[in-house]
Amino acid sequence: MNAQTLLTQLYDTPETDILEQITNLKTELGDQVLILGHHYQREEVFAFADVSGDSLKLSQQAAETTAPYIIFCGVHFMAETADILTSDEQTVILPDLAAGCSMADMANDEQVERCWAELSEVINPELKVTPVTYINSTASLKSFCGEHGGIVCTSGNARKVLEWSWGNREKILFFPDQYLGENTAVAMGIPDEDMIVWDPFQPLGGNTAEAIEKARLILWKGFCSVHQFFKPEHVETMRQNHAGIEILAHPECSRAVCEVSDFIGSTEMIIKHVESAPSGSKFAIATELNLVNRLRIEFPDKPIWFLSPMICMCSTMFRTDPQHLLVALTSVREAIEHDQAVSNQIIVPHEQQRWGKLSLERMLNLV
Repeated sequence: MNAQTLLTQLYDTPETDILEQITNLKTELGDQVLILGHHYQREEVFAFADVSGDSLKLSQQAAETTAPYIIFCGVHFMAETADILTSDEQTVILPDLAAGCSMADMANDEQVERCWAELSEVINPELKVTPVTYINSTASLKSFCGEHGGIVCTSGNARKVLEWSWGNREKILFFPDQYLGENTAVAMGIPDEDMIVWDPFQPLGGNTAEAIEKARLILWKGFCSVHQFFKPEHVETMRQNHAGIEILAHPECSRAVCEVSDFIGSTEMIIKHVESAPSGSKFAIATELNLVNRLRIEFPDKPIWFLSPMICMCSTMFRTDPQHLLVALTSVREAIEHDQAVSNQIIVPHEQQRWGKLSLERMLNLV
């Protein structure tokens, strides 16, 4: 039975039966398969993860595991990263190939290559600019950074990466998320006059040659569609309604939100902050809904609110449901039993792997 036929049948199967089948099949496969689960996954999928975490933690785990099959319950760029960091003998599977990332789509090969060429009209980027890509980007852009002396960063290590980058060259081109770069730079004391925003749809990114020559940080005009739902007025309302509440924000939020928050950190940092707080501490959290709801359940002695009155959920991450996970596990079993290819394997081209791995290793060596 092919994967699509099985998937169609499973949507007519009670979820309790599906969860039982996942449990049994996971036990049967044992250490042949490793399931990685991002914090933003829906709870019924997240519960089956052998390792959970943010992009940095899962990248490290992908680099260290020896499991022959890795099922990545996340989005496409995460599975690509895992394929880059694992050996040729290991197979990476994305349960739903449609699980993408709108932010990653905001910077593509053609745009970044054109940006590099336009920068060359003003300065010599090979000597003066370190390209830095957020891990929320395609394998090809990680490869671009590797080939041009650049590096990858995550929300948890962006400061270290910027310090490393400025230690090598005087300027940084940071893509695709403007706000992670901007919020990190502001926390480092970088003044506004040292930063410009690059709009890929404008000549020279909408900047003058003089502004490019002066800038130390060139920020790509991209953003996370989830984290942009949070507004400064949400912070104000929370503080008015809940005395003593602490506002925690992910650095993908806008600068306006981060400037009025009490704590800014990656998903792992937010979790640790809540975990270490004394009982009775109150939090309003500006990040993806599934993570906030999980924290609310895990720490019932610490009142936790979702910062926005609107539902801010990563819809592409949500595409990975128990049905897709069961199909992925079934595909692994059939591959082992019949020596055949799995469904939804993620394969990064060799040349992209070579340069992409270099940019990722530069990052992992900083941790």
